[in-house]
Amino acid sequence: MASETLSGTVALVTGASTGIGRRLAQGLAARGAAVAGLARGAARLAAAMREVAAATGARTLAVAADVTDGAAVVAAVERVTAELGPIDLLVNNAGLIDAAEVPLWETDPEQWWQVVESQLRGPYLLAHAVVPGMVARGSGRVVDIGSGFGTRGAADYTAYSVGKTGLMRITEGIALAGAEHGVRAFDVAPGVVDTPMTRAMEMWRGFTDWTPPERVVELVAAVAAGELDAWSGRLVRAGQDDLDVLRSTTPQGDGRQLRLLPYGDADPIA
Repeated sequence: MASETLSGTVALVTGASTGIGRRLAQGLAARGAAVAGLARGAARLAAAMREVAAATGARTLAVAADVTDGAAVVAAVERVTAELGPIDLLVNNAGLIDAAEVPLWETDPEQWWQVVESQLRGPYLLAHAVVPGMVARGSGRVVDIGSGFGTRGAADYTAYSVGKTGLMRITEGIALAGAEHGVRAFDVAPGVVDTPMTRAMEMWRGFTDWTPPERVVELVAAVAAGELDAWSGRLVRAGQDDLDVLRSTTPQGDGRQLRLLPYGDADPIA
């Protein structure tokens, strides 16, 4: 078991029944955090959280809810707070991906919008329900699981790209408004982790250079421990960023933030 660097921390992880969310739930629990997992599938989530508790000895809680359902999110947050305590760390991990690698005009409108909702409405609702408690206590951290798709255009994953770009704006907004209240927010790009969702994406067929999930866990745990507060409102990337470098660096200006690049010195937006 990892050292209990997060003892006393209460974490809420969405999409915790599988993939990166499942790994984060166990990694945070192994470091001493009490972890609530949230996902839509009650049976699979309950099994996952039982496994986490058995492997780590941590307090865990499984709360089945759809992150895009406002009433369900409020009820979930109230239950977590009542049973585990005030939430110190919110990890917005749940989200859908485009059903097919096709241009925007060939997508199914309903599925396209469901992806955007999962990536934007979900994190918005969770932050809306959780952050006021953090503000009242004068401390708290929000981790939004981002993607390189949020920093560039995409021909064939437009919904996912739109969602992840918008998510970066949510992160920065929380960081800017929350700073005076001790609330910090971070974009964590996990890289290409070997998960069921990633393997379902045609673009990664045959890919082998996976980002070890342990790197994602280490990065989020460092955020939770307050080691990367200088990076609030910015993006960090598991598998490429060196944790020691991040810990010792205070980024300047607009570094690692989403901005327009001027076309040249004469550009009026420069």
